[in-house]
Formats: sequence, C-alpha cells, structure tokens
Amino acid sequence: MDLTWSEADKAFRAEARSWLQANVPQPALPSGDTAEGFALHLEWEHRLYEDRWSVVSWPERYGGRDASLWQWVIFEEEYYRAGAPQRVTQNGIFLLAPTLFEFGTPEQQDRLLPRMAAAQDLWCQGWSEPGAGSDLAGISSRAAKVDGGWMLNGQKTWTTRGAFCTHLFGLFRSDPEAERHRGLTYLLVPLDAAGVTVRGFGRLDGDEGFAEVFFDDVFVSDEAVLGGVGEGWRVAMATTGSERGLTLRSPGRFTAAVDRLVELYRQHSGHAVPGARDRVVQAWIDAEAYRLFTLGTVTAIAEGHSPGAESSLNKIWWSEMDVRLHEAALELLGGEAELDGPWMRGFEFSLSGPIYAGTNEVQRNIAAERVLGLPRK
Repeated sequence: MDLTWSEADKAFRAEARSWLQANVPQPALPSGDTAEGFALHLEWEHRLYEDRWSVVSWPERYGGRDASLWQWVIFEEEYYRAGAPQRVTQNGIFLLAPTLFEFGTPEQQDRLLPRMAAAQDLWCQGWSEPGAGSDLAGISSRAAKVDGGWMLNGQKTWTTRGAFCTHLFGLFRSDPEAERHRGLTYLLVPLDAAGVTVRGFGRLDGDEGFAEVFFDDVFVSDEAVLGGVGEGWRVAMATTGSERGLTLRSPGRFTAAVDRLVELYRQHSGHAVPGARDRVVQAWIDAEAYRLFTLGTVTAIAEGHSPGAESSLNKIWWSEMDVRLHEAALELLGGEAELDGPWMRGFEFSLSGPIYAGTNEVQRNIAAERVLGLPRK
C-alpha cells in the first residue's frame, strides 16, 4: 500500500480545503433529523451540488468530478476537518448509488443518479420491519406480480429520515413459497405513490426524522426492480457492504472527532480523571488504524478486488470505536457533560452504532463463519 499522495491528489486536497473553508455554514446547522434542520441541510446539499462537491467520485455526467477513490477519501477528510454538516442525502449517495452502479440498468442510472446527486430525489432505506431487523431474511412485506408491475403490501420501520424523504429502496418478498434468503426482490418506491402512508415518530433526543412506512396495495412498475426479480438478497448484500464498509463511515469522520478529543484533553488535563490520557491516546490509535485499514480497502478495490464479509469486521470496529471515543470525551467533561450539546448528542448517537446496519452480535457471527471459517454452532 503506497501512502504517498500524488501532485494531483495534493492539488485536489488544496481545492477542497479552500472551498470548504469558504462555504461551510456558520454557525453549525441544527440536526438534519428535525424538519427545520433538514430543510437547511438541503440548502447545503444544493450548494455542494452546484460546485460539484456532492458526489466527487461519480462520473461528470451524473454531477461528479470523476475523482478517484483516493480523492474521495481526501475529500471526506477535509469535509469533516472543516466541521461541515452531516449529509442528509447519505442513504442515497452512499448506500443506494453504489448498488445502482453495480446492478442498475443504464436507463435506471441515467434517470436516478443525477437527481440523487442534486438532492432532488431523497432516498430512505426500507429494510427493517416490526418482526425483522438484523434478521433481514425474515422480512414479510410482500410484492405480488400484476400486469406491468408489482403490488406492495406490508410495513417498514426505523426508517431513517423517512419522514422527510421522497423515495424508498427496500426488500420485498416476491415469492412467499421460496426459502428465506430466496424469493426476495429489491424495489425502488416513490413515497408519493397511492397507498403509501408515511408516519413519522420522534426519538428520545427530540429528533423527528424516523418513520414507519405502510404499503396498502401500492403499485410500482417493472422499472422499479433493481437487479432482477428474486435477486433481492444478492443486491441487498451489496448495499450492506457499503453500509458496513467503505462509504457510510469514512475515516475522516473519526480522525476529525479524535482531533477534537485531543483538544478537549488539553483543555481539561489539569483535572482529568485517572486513565484519561491513556483512553485519549487509544482513541487516536484506533482512528488511525481505521484510516489505514480504509486505505488498504481502497487499494484492494483499485486492484480489482471486491470487499466481502470483511465489511462486517469494519462495521464492528468503527461502531465500537465511536462509543469509546465519546465515552472518553464525557469522562473529560465530568459534570459538564450534560451541558455540552455536541459531545453528549454524539455519545447518544454512537450508542446506536452497534445496532444499526446489522447488530454487532450478528456481524461477529458473519466474521466468524465467513472470514475465519469457523463452524456454526
């Protein structure tokens, strides 16, 4: 793995840093999981798109810059270093888009990707159901074949920002007689279709973007199928690879957070709790290890390899690192922790990391069986 940057990479970093310094909103925007915050974040997403920073690694015809994956990592580092807003388009551009590039037809790519990059179509993920979360194969929402398309019935839940989005990508059981991992179809659904009901609900932290989505005889055309009828599990595994692996949690997110943690330690070192220094140092080491692991993944992709079950190891690492990093910050803050909005909110959100994108208990089973080759119990 070559860790030196080319002159083109250095120029790209300088351009990204300069643009972000000039354009990142000040003061920081409110949470993008509130109605007010989401609207303000969309203004930011439009600004990114206008100057072609919203999807830097995509082809220019879709709004990108044809940047390399290395340059995407650079942009992410600069994005988080600048304290730029969370990406409320992330489920589309980081999860669905890689799947579209791999499995979508040319017509689907040309129709969907430009609107996604421009934040005109806003996508949420419709996988979890009341009786199926980490056990994705247990979904029961149905897709019945009808003339010209599919009739959908069922319910999705824990749909992040579903209350604000315009479209949903999800798995539906198209063959109820097939085995659990078979007979599933990946469908792209407009949320304004007749028979769709989106019911938002609040979280304990006051954010209101979560939603339940109900389907009552919802018709979608055959063009809504992504990757082939009955191929939903295979297509979904590509999406989970993005969710657990390279794109959803870039190393820049954590290197920037640990830089803030180091500064917090410097500010509170005079009355730091015992062992705080060691925990801060370990957090820095963990973030740097994750950055190097990601660069190794980019190297492997550039050489033609596709990440597989290793993405489960990746997800375990970043989700548990995030919790430890924020715990170290709260220890440093002591009694001030409840008054510090950013660190406390970050800690509260970090607790969900070992749960979403497949619980870490399930990820450990996947890693044990598919990476280490251990037998099932």
